[in-house]
Amino acid sequence: MNYLKEIIPAELSSCNEAESFLQSGFWGSFKARFGWNARSFLVCWGESEAKPLLVIRRSLGLGFSFAYAPWGPEFPSDFPNDDKVRNKALEELAQSLQRLLPNNIAFIRFDPPWYTEGTETPPPLLFKPFTLAGADVQPPDTVLIDLSLSEETLLSRMKSKWRYNIGLAKKKGVVVRQGTEKELEQFYNLLKETAQRDGISIHSLAYYQTLFSHCREYSQPGQEVALYLAEHEGDLLAGIVALFRGKEGVYLYGASSDHKRNLMAPYALQWKAMQDAKAKGCKVYDLFGIPPREDPEHPMVGLYRFKTGFGGRIIHRPGSWDYGYRPLVKRLFTVAESIRKKLRTLKKKLPR
Repeated sequence: MNYLKEIIPAELSSCNEAESFLQSGFWGSFKARFGWNARSFLVCWGESEAKPLLVIRRSLGLGFSFAYAPWGPEFPSDFPNDDKVRNKALEELAQSLQRLLPNNIAFIRFDPPWYTEGTETPPPLLFKPFTLAGADVQPPDTVLIDLSLSEETLLSRMKSKWRYNIGLAKKKGVVVRQGTEKELEQFYNLLKETAQRDGISIHSLAYYQTLFSHCREYSQPGQEVALYLAEHEGDLLAGIVALFRGKEGVYLYGASSDHKRNLMAPYALQWKAMQDAKAKGCKVYDLFGIPPREDPEHPMVGLYRFKTGFGGRIIHRPGSWDYGYRPLVKRLFTVAESIRKKLRTLKKKLPR
């Protein structure tokens, strides 16, 4: 049985109907400003309404390139919730895309958006001919906050210490406000401090500046990228960047100072972003990435505890999986990617 009926090249704007911002025309055109080529398609699964698909690609060097469908494909709501069926459908999609993409594509990478839910629940399965990528691109595990609930209920679902910290920040005079694009450099300086402390990688300042300017220029109704800053008596303590789009609010980037950590500014920032997302009509706030479980040995276990304390649903996606068109090139890339991932993990574990 074939699940894919037809795939049709389409205008990039057709992806503005996608559920996730990572599948949107906005995101495709934004990534195009940093060396990616963006293409969009309409995918017909059986008799259901066609779903948009964003595919971006970039060079691997030596005349080869790779394609990537971030959090794609999106299936119709009536598509079977079965790992084997979805795996077969994804294989059909990869094979069909090979005929529509340039001949030098070595492989295509998918971050399937479907997920399981629960603290210890394993993620959905993928099978051969797909192979696990050397490193995930998007975070497969995350926390989703249900914004359809009242603010009182949202607070009641948090751990008591989280509610206390939100109140403490306010009591101690921490002011949370929405920043301007001109203040991105201040946020970036704080972000560099955070990256050095936690051993994480960040983009250039130009990347974050372009994200804001491109969102403003793209002018898609109901979409906004916002900078939030938390200050106390003139000191910048923390900042976050959030995206609001349709039904989703997403925490994209965050930074905090070691100065006045006892004032709990990051808790106040997240609560303000949730409140604003709810006011804008968002139905969910995605804290966008945690370790798969609470492992005391994991270098980011503190991040897990911080984000899960807000009381949302913990979900697990499959992660990044590849379908090879040129197996040898694909294997060489996977080895190199795995080495880079191990080096980044080691960097996080080094004492600071």
